[in-house]
Amino acid sequence: MDLNEMPVIERRRIEALVLGPVIRAFQEEFGEDRTNDLVRKVMVGIATEQGRELAERVSGENLKDFADSKGAWRKNGALETTEIESKPGRYEFDVTRCKYAEMYREIGYGDLGGILSCTRDFAFGEGFNPTISLSRDHTIMGGDSVCDFRYELPLREPSG
Repeated sequence: MDLNEMPVIERRRIEALVLGPVIRAFQEEFGEDRTNDLVRKVMVGIATEQGRELAERVSGENLKDFADSKGAWRKNGALETTEIESKPGRYEFDVTRCKYAEMYREIGYGDLGGILSCTRDFAFGEGFNPTISLSRDHTIMGGDSVCDFRYELPLREPSG
């Protein structure tokens, strides 16, 4: 089975069911802050590599290619979004419903959802194209009513 064909929310559920108890044991043994920092670092490394792999698969590095790739995260209605802007140098959307946050809470790892999922967003974009920047001030996982994704990619000046 090609993992890239599997809905991301199902992958995250499986990961959380395996990693959740391990993370809890490490938190108890080594402390919550130290454990969470290490898990966050690992998630960033994984997401950066996955972003690179995606760029290779789609043979692109622009925001349109990046935006078009987001379907896997939305499969099975996992994210409900409202597009704000989509043009060559900007891609902005709000997530108005996040079933990832709902799933993590449902399986008892609501406090880990931000580390296991949201942390990856920045690194994934950077792995896809190091010049892509993301700003996000709100997440549903963190208790806000929306996640505000604002991607920017500096446009190259036409050579003359």
